[in-house]
Amino acid sequence: MGRAVMALLAGAYIFVSFTVAALLWRAGAGWGAGIAGLIGALGFLFALHDLIGRRIETGALRSEIERLKDAQRILAEHLESTQSALEGLADTLQEEAASKTEALTSEMRMLEDLVARMGESLEARMTLARSGLGGGFGPAGGFSKPDHQTAALLETVREALASNRVDLYLQPVVSLPQRRTVFYESFSRLRDDTGRVLMPAEYLSVAEPEGLVSAIDNLLLFRCVQIVRRLAKSDRKVGIFCNISLASLGDEVFFPQFLEFLSQNRDLAGALIFELGQNAFMERGSIEARNMAKLADLGFRFSLDKVTDLDLDFADLSRADVKFLKISADVLLDQLLEVEGRMALKSMRDLQASDFAALTRRYGVEVIAEKVEAERQVIDILELDVGYGQGHLFGEPRAIRDQVLAETAPPAAFMQSALRRRAGGR
Repeated sequence: MGRAVMALLAGAYIFVSFTVAALLWRAGAGWGAGIAGLIGALGFLFALHDLIGRRIETGALRSEIERLKDAQRILAEHLESTQSALEGLADTLQEEAASKTEALTSEMRMLEDLVARMGESLEARMTLARSGLGGGFGPAGGFSKPDHQTAALLETVREALASNRVDLYLQPVVSLPQRRTVFYESFSRLRDDTGRVLMPAEYLSVAEPEGLVSAIDNLLLFRCVQIVRRLAKSDRKVGIFCNISLASLGDEVFFPQFLEFLSQNRDLAGALIFELGQNAFMERGSIEARNMAKLADLGFRFSLDKVTDLDLDFADLSRADVKFLKISADVLLDQLLEVEGRMALKSMRDLQASDFAALTRRYGVEVIAEKVEAERQVIDILELDVGYGQGHLFGEPRAIRDQVLAETAPPAAFMQSALRRRAGGR
């Protein structure tokens, strides 16, 4: 009880006791009886107060115990619920870890097979070159007089692939006129043992006749998938254009494995765009077209680059799920001519030039002006209602940082052992 209540009760007890004592004294019992009555009344009242207080405290204690029991019961229920949730989370994490391990094993198995088949082709050709039976391949694919420079360059390419000296470069694709990066285009570059970067023009003349371009493209495909996955983890909503060759699309061994791999990573479909040249697209056969359709069924999109002919079959592009056209700024602006006081395109004279991008959009295709080098080109491109730009003006291709590449590429020892295993097993 509060102090104020205790003081009031004590005053009341004393008043009652004095009243009892006064009544006894007036009744003729004398002072002794009055004092005794006073003391007795006080003792009785305080004993009664103590008894009542104990009962009140006991009731409060029982109520508190009941509240504690209820709290304990609720806590036990929460602990049981939390334990069940933790057990479910542990099962989910275990399942996810097993799934990721299985996917990684599948990815490494495909990469091992890819590298091994590439090594088999390289080793066979290098053996012929060293034995003097053939030398390098000529432009038509036949053997010519031994060419030591070609053989040396081929050996450099082989060592670069075996040692995993294949770098990934990314160049931004920006929205216009904001110039905000919305995509990247990927490029592959090889390095020799001194660290010098080999430009495509330098090694393509050797790699293409040897069938190595498709092997490099296939390695780039894996690297792009891994980079896109890494960007997705950091919640970066940026797409990557990745080159895919007709050879990769028509490879009866590689493509089914790659398709299965992508089917396990179809959540990346919105961020990975496969790109091939206009000529390659026009020359695709039934197998390549069918495999493109399989990729489209998984949600992946396509882009055409190196576009030089604007007289396009837009319905065919739409059926093939081509969503982007990359046209060089020079090619696009060279198409402009004045017809009857208005600007038109040489290949589409009936169409006003500024309506070309709107026409492609009606078929779900966006135009990207690539190889933009000057601000003046940007002004002309904007007048054509082109929504995207790419070129050194907006950013040069830059190599992915070494630590990122290390996380998205197999170790060099794995690449070398794969080459040795296949070469030793023949």
